[in-house]
Amino acid sequence: MEKYFVIDFDSTFTNVEALDLLGEISLSNASDRDDRLHRIKEITDQGMDGGMSFRESLEQRLHLLEAKKEHLDQLVPKLKERVSKSFHRNEEFFRNHADHIYILSNGFKEFIVPIVTEYGVKPDHVYANTFEFDHSNNIVGFDQDNLLSRNNGKAKQIERLELKGEVSVIGDGYTDYEIKEAGLASKFYAFTENVARDKVLKKADHVAPSLDEVLYVNKMNTAISYPKNRIKVLLLENIHPLAEKILKEEGYQVETHGGGMDEQELMDRIKKVSILGIRSKTQLTDKVLAKAQRLLAVGAFCIGTNQIDLECCLKKGVAVFNAPFSNTRSVVELAIAEIIMLLRKIPERSKEMHLGQWNKSAQNSYEIRGKKLGIIGYGNIGSQLSVLAENLGMEVYYFDLVEKLAMGNVRQCQSMDKLLEIADVVTLHVDGRESNRNFFGEEHFKKMKPGAAFINLSRGSVVNIHALKEAIESGHLVGAAVDVYPQEPKNNQEEFVSELRGMPNTILTPHIGGSTQEAQQNIGNFVPNQIIQYVNTGSTSNSVNFPQVLLPTLKNAHRLMHIHHNVPGILAKMNQVFAKHQINIMGQYLKTNETIGYVITDIDKEYDAEMIEELKQIEDTIRFRVLY
Repeated sequence: MEKYFVIDFDSTFTNVEALDLLGEISLSNASDRDDRLHRIKEITDQGMDGGMSFRESLEQRLHLLEAKKEHLDQLVPKLKERVSKSFHRNEEFFRNHADHIYILSNGFKEFIVPIVTEYGVKPDHVYANTFEFDHSNNIVGFDQDNLLSRNNGKAKQIERLELKGEVSVIGDGYTDYEIKEAGLASKFYAFTENVARDKVLKKADHVAPSLDEVLYVNKMNTAISYPKNRIKVLLLENIHPLAEKILKEEGYQVETHGGGMDEQELMDRIKKVSILGIRSKTQLTDKVLAKAQRLLAVGAFCIGTNQIDLECCLKKGVAVFNAPFSNTRSVVELAIAEIIMLLRKIPERSKEMHLGQWNKSAQNSYEIRGKKLGIIGYGNIGSQLSVLAENLGMEVYYFDLVEKLAMGNVRQCQSMDKLLEIADVVTLHVDGRESNRNFFGEEHFKKMKPGAAFINLSRGSVVNIHALKEAIESGHLVGAAVDVYPQEPKNNQEEFVSELRGMPNTILTPHIGGSTQEAQQNIGNFVPNQIIQYVNTGSTSNSVNFPQVLLPTLKNAHRLMHIHHNVPGILAKMNQVFAKHQINIMGQYLKTNETIGYVITDIDKEYDAEMIEELKQIEDTIRFRVLY
């Protein structure tokens, strides 16, 4: 049976009501512009919801618009920029099925035809109203005889077309549903990519957050293999709203949760999740991953990834992305601030002032200029800290297990003991891998210079907290600043418990090293875009666990992703399948690490379901996906 698609224009083919946009143009110099635009929108919504007759709605809007023919010339370019993303993405669908696609709108041909014909829609398949103009080219009305200017006009127009086959209507308004209600369509898709109307949703056979969803249901996918609206995202721990915005704009279903989740909570929630976003509190363990059958990617909206079982993710074909540079400056600024505060004994002076004590004295209060700063861990944060500290006049030393290029006049220590012996301030910037648990303990505090200060802005597990407490209590250390702890509350409602509470000249902060608006915005932008690039193109650049592959997006091609255990012969078996089905390979990329092989194959012709199944069934396959 032939399939026909009848598609609305306003808020469906484009993401705006064209008459609303026309009003912004025609009323640009009107003194009551805002009032009129608001009234036009109200009338539009009433007409779409069925709360007002369409003809009445149209007459009232045209009266308010006071538009001219010249305004239409300005409107068309603006509408071209507002074509719905999923329609733009699926231009090939319109060209391939032009004989079976109709645009049916209560809008006007004068601005609809120039838009839709660029996508391959036939001009004689566009049914809409037409304007009437006076001798000065003012829009004064519309063709009253046109069926689409009347109530229930869309249904009557479809009836005249006498389409022989299965008719699907795609639209966001009540007038679109009326076609199905009249028995002239097999299915009504409520299109919600741009606007969702409750009254319309209740009447829908199927809610379509994008055109991809309609094509997927009808097995007519072209631009992508799987509708983005079916990709579920779970963001935990108050990730910046920009991340949610970016992922929603991409078309994903996004759910947010303010705090972290314990293992059991996450096991219950992750079953249908395709993309997970976390910060440092949530532990992604092997038990959780065992329940994550749909998980494609994990975003660590922070620097560290020790809270994630990276090897287990790798074995399950789950790519992990983090933000290694996005909050570096924020952490460094906090470190600088804490160095100054500790050497000036600001925590003690502030505490005294709150108790009403005035203790003005220079005793045991020092400038940081000329003091020796010892940095343990000379990565992104450590190296940037060294630059700022040197600019403030400090003498900077660093120790790292890996050979690193020193910035400026910074000096490398060949041993950590040497650094501890000379530094007035010691600051830790090491990662939280298991081998670094209790990395810094009693013996290290004892080797520190008497009267030195200690700072930990890295990971809570790397420091023996009891040993730090004893070093402060004994007076061996002048004070400390700690931002991370072995056990941290899951959310802001839980009590913070630590031996360090009440310690003199000790700054305790609630893991806020990277918690500035700038850092969180940078992270909220960086991580989602890395994940989107991976989902769309297969590129794994900046993944912390996958082989690194950076790929272009190809037109007129299909891209297939194959993840497998790193054993010999997989690529040969894949190519045997392609040869069997006479598939021409346009490009092929293979990268491996110790655990997996990652293959991207671009092919230039249609493929059949049998070929896909054969690729999935190759022994040692972990995951196979058609990207586009």
